[in-house]
Amino acid sequence: MNMIDLKERIIVITGGARGIGYAIAERVIQSGGKVAIWDQNENMAKDSASALGSGTVAFGVNVADPQSVKNAAATTEEIFGRIDGLVNSAGITGPVKPTIEYDVDEWKDVVDVCLTGTFNCCRHVVPVMSKRDYGRIVNISSVAGKEGNPNIAAYSAAKAGVLGFTKSLGKELAKTGIAVNAVTPTTAKTPILDGLTAEFIEYMRVRIPRDRFVELREIASMVVWLLSEENSYTTASTFDLSGGRTTY
Repeated sequence: MNMIDLKERIIVITGGARGIGYAIAERVIQSGGKVAIWDQNENMAKDSASALGSGTVAFGVNVADPQSVKNAAATTEEIFGRIDGLVNSAGITGPVKPTIEYDVDEWKDVVDVCLTGTFNCCRHVVPVMSKRDYGRIVNISSVAGKEGNPNIAAYSAAKAGVLGFTKSLGKELAKTGIAVNAVTPTTAKTPILDGLTAEFIEYMRVRIPRDRFVELREIASMVVWLLSEENSYTTASTFDLSGGRTTY
């Protein structure tokens, strides 16, 4: 494993209690950083923080609620004195069904967490980073945001929105010490698959030229580099983790 220097860096990870977020948290700790887990499931977040060990704190945060995010950002800054990195990993797939069968509230729930939640977190963390003119933001999008997947239109649209938002915010902050990038993983074996049918999961797998799902450690490896000081030039960009599925 290559060593990435995140010594003493303070990294906020949304949805960090399990799945992709937790794998990233593990790699941040291994790289010398400290982690603030923001997760809607507060008890699970605290259990995960305990497993990760010293230097990790956890808060129950609803990323779709601007006040919840504002409070978490203020408390995290109060505890650590700063925020150096933000990983927007919180997300939900929503129901698997044709667009014409979607209820508007089901659509809204997915967009609120995946897209508006990413905005809310950046909205309240960027001012904290700006005080020191330093920060690294990594937004977890999806191959679905590039190519679209049938019967999860809300998720595909929200993740595409994350890419557009990343490019916009990255350009806004390009003359500062804050970099904003996104990654687009293909399917990984995480709890988010629990809401999908076996047929749909197989539909996604067979479209990956690598002929396997991405491993959590592979996502974490790319993300921690994007969080590091070494990523000093690239911003407003998308990094592919699709196993060859996407072509742009």
